[in-house]
Amino acid sequence: MTIWFGDVAGIDLNAMAGASLIETLGIEIVEIRDDALVARMPVDHRTTQPAGVLHGGASVALAETLASWAGYLAVDRSILHVVGQEINANHIRPVSSGWVTATATPAAIGRRAHVWEIRIVDEAGKLVCISRCTLAVIEQRSGYAAPEGRRKS
Repeated sequence: MTIWFGDVAGIDLNAMAGASLIETLGIEIVEIRDDALVARMPVDHRTTQPAGVLHGGASVALAETLASWAGYLAVDRSILHVVGQEINANHIRPVSSGWVTATATPAAIGRRAHVWEIRIVDEAGKLVCISRCTLAVIEQRSGYAAPEGRRKS
């Protein structure tokens, strides 16, 4: 049984991420499982700190991106939108190159709030960061769209 709302097979999250922080950091959705969402992010000049290792803020950006996409897929997007409300992260080990992979799984999916757990691992499968992100579910058509379809402020 899937945790997603409706048919998500035709939703291209990577295309929707264009012209955003997600694209800038090189974050890519790689798999939509029935019970989880998986993405990867390069460890390179865009995502490292001056000491040459993965920046904690980049890990948090990856975690919140994945939680937000997961929340987006788990609600009726025609009438609901999700927004980040709180996030925490424990940085476990440094990574200096390659890719990190994040997997978001639900801790709780409620009508008004979601809590997602995001585990980020290196290419050897070792835990790099663990994060928990709370999303508020609001009664508003989702504003997520590809660059050409976004609202202008």
